[in-house]
Amino acid sequence: MANLTKREIVLEIYKKTGFPQKQIVDTVQQTLDNIQAALADGRNVELRNFGVLEVQVRKQRVGRNPNKPEAEVIIPQRAVVKFKSGKVLKQQLKKIDLAKIQAFSPADEADEA
Repeated sequence: MANLTKREIVLEIYKKTGFPQKQIVDTVQQTLDNIQAALADGRNVELRNFGVLEVQVRKQRVGRNPNKPEAEVIIPQRAVVKFKSGKVLKQQLKKIDLAKIQAFSPADEADEA
């Protein structure tokens, strides 16, 4: 199962609306730019029935370099984005055929290469 790309989103909207692709590309890009700017400002992004993108702060911690396990490495505090699915998306995810998804998992593709 292939990933959904921005181009595929544009083509799907084009098929359903008939709007010029250039206009759709600009609208989709502006939407993504606005989401990105809000997250970069530390704001959460709530998209009703889809989900919430939350900015969370990961604490500083001590890690280890697997190549030099005796040396401790300080992993600095940083901001990360976490996604929480919304009500409608959760309901749709319950209907997924899990065997179909597992058959196309990225780990399996890496093993085949």
